[in-house]
Amino acid sequence: MFPVKHARMAGMAGDAAERTEGGKNGEKAERFKALALPHLDAVYTLARYLMRGSAEADDAVQECYLRAFRHFETFRGGPIKPWLLAILRNVCHGTYAAGGRLVYGDSDERVTPMWREDPPTPEQAMLRIQSDGTLRRLIGELPAEFREVIVLREINELSYRDIATVIEAPIGTVMSRLARAREMLRKAWLAAEEDTKDTPR
Repeated sequence: MFPVKHARMAGMAGDAAERTEGGKNGEKAERFKALALPHLDAVYTLARYLMRGSAEADDAVQECYLRAFRHFETFRGGPIKPWLLAILRNVCHGTYAAGGRLVYGDSDERVTPMWREDPPTPEQAMLRIQSDGTLRRLIGELPAEFREVIVLREINELSYRDIATVIEAPIGTVMSRLARAREMLRKAWLAAEEDTKDTPR
């Protein structure tokens, strides 16, 4: 939904990796770029929703890739996308909280403890095909804990398990926040449609 300027951002991310070790470990840098750069759009999209501004998002993405490369040896394999998004989230939250993590209030956990991937709802289908400015604005106006899970699930298409890994929360919390975020977004969307109908042409 927020297209990355690939040449510039990819160059920044790749250069950041090589600068970290002064170019001494070319094999590591090449492996890192091959695994991490394909997910630059997803990382940048989350940064834009968390940081709200393009300049701040650019800085957060660059810092994310610097940190990811520095700690690449701690990556244990499997999908790298959730690992990168978790680092990006910590970078963004550290910026907001002067180096600390944001702490959210307890979510309503009235969900079944057995998790499963539900089929797409009409709201999810709308999110996956709709890309206009109104929807971006409505997502951006959600409270932070709901905004990040809706972006991770509906835009970056992470599984519940991967979202739980990224936000360091139980899957039940992920499901609860997603349910509330979808309801809030649905109501905001309907309200926006009503406002459009009531606006004189």
